Amino acid sequence: MLKKNSNEKAITRKLIFIRHGKAEEQGPEINDFERSLTSKGKQHSRIMARILKSKEKDPGTIITSPAFRALETALIFCREYDISPDSIKISSDLYSGLEPGEFIPFLRKQDDNEHTLTFFGHNPLITEMAAFFASDEPEVLPKTGIFCVSFEAARWSEIEPESGKTEFFLIPKSLL
Repeated sequence: MLKKNSNEKAITRKLIFIRHGKAEEQGPEINDFERSLTSKGKQHSRIMARILKSKEKDPGTIITSPAFRALETALIFCREYDISPDSIKISSDLYSGLEPGEFIPFLRKQDDNEHTLTFFGHNPLITEMAAFFASDEPEVLPKTGIFCVSFEAARWSEIEPESGKTEFFLIPKSLL
């Protein structure tokens, strides 16, 4: 249920959740945080960025985990949208892991002037966040999977759990 302030008009707000692309395996010479996308991961990210752009003209604020594979995926999407890498927001919460009880406070910290927020992160967190906000829980987000949920709300603080309408769920395997 969305709370409404009588002085403010509800607008469509969107949350887009994107899991990073396929990354190199973790090993003794490279830790989890530093893992890079594979060639296939980069290729799929470019294709999925084009597909997203055909559905969403503006990804709004880009917020990513600081882990290299997520940041690298976000950079590929920004390149497709011609967005400066300097505008990317990095949130360690998307790597270290938010608990479900922290999703709403995390969302309320976002700028109400932005109508769309696009998050780049890792499983299980990115899928858990999408499921938390959607009225119809998505399956697991695969690598480079994209899940978009929308709400009618004047502010981010009005968004409630499981109140979002699924706009699309893009799975690379079915699109590539």
